[in-house]
Amino acid sequence: MSRRRIGFWYRFAAVLAKPPLVVLFKRDWRGMEHIPADGGFITAVNHNSYLDPLSYAHYQYNTGRVPRFLAKAGLFKGSFVGAVLRGTGQIPVYRESADAATAFRAAVDAVNRGECVAFYPEGTLTRDPDMWPMEGKTGAARVALLTRAPVIPVAQWGANEAMPPYAKEKKLRLFPRKTLKVLAGPPVDLSAYYDREPTAEVLREVTDKIMADITGLLAELRGEPAPAEPYNPRKAAAARSAARRKAGEERA
Repeated sequence: MSRRRIGFWYRFAAVLAKPPLVVLFKRDWRGMEHIPADGGFITAVNHNSYLDPLSYAHYQYNTGRVPRFLAKAGLFKGSFVGAVLRGTGQIPVYRESADAATAFRAAVDAVNRGECVAFYPEGTLTRDPDMWPMEGKTGAARVALLTRAPVIPVAQWGANEAMPPYAKEKKLRLFPRKTLKVLAGPPVDLSAYYDREPTAEVLREVTDKIMADITGLLAELRGEPAPAEPYNPRKAAAARSAARRKAGEERA
């Protein structure tokens, strides 16, 4: 199928969100030519601020292809925010429940209908101390292999400077005026995986390939080299525990 129209609710949300974004922030947008004009596709985006969904959505809205985000199911219940999420066609994620697979099926259906589904493959705000992307989860890889739709890597930077993810006080730091940078790259080449069984190993390889492309784009935006390996929260926690045990043994 081709492309879904933006629709009333997305335009309404844009009317509310775009003016403050335009006034309060500068923009450095690149790579819009990589956003497909037609057909279903996936975007895979790094996540480093509670503000960055607005930054990225603003960027892609201006391409004419609006993203359908996967969002926590609780946000869809009642309230004005819930009405907007439902109206704009966002996809609820039911974590730790029998309905957990619903989001996956809905994402596949949306891509097959010709829409864009946006994934934050890290699954949460990055825990990397230097704000680089973490090791990703395999949801985007699963949908990509099942639909064989293009996967567009997207890197963003700047929202984290206006709203740092782990600041003690969740306050906007608007001045001096920050620049919201977004860079989309060419589709990730996953053709070598299409005829392979989607085992855990294959899904991990595909996910790592997607994350490597996102990280490379972010290195371009930041103008500095990325780490050799992505941050793994479990390994980092284990290393901290081992260091504490060693320190305790040395004191004893």
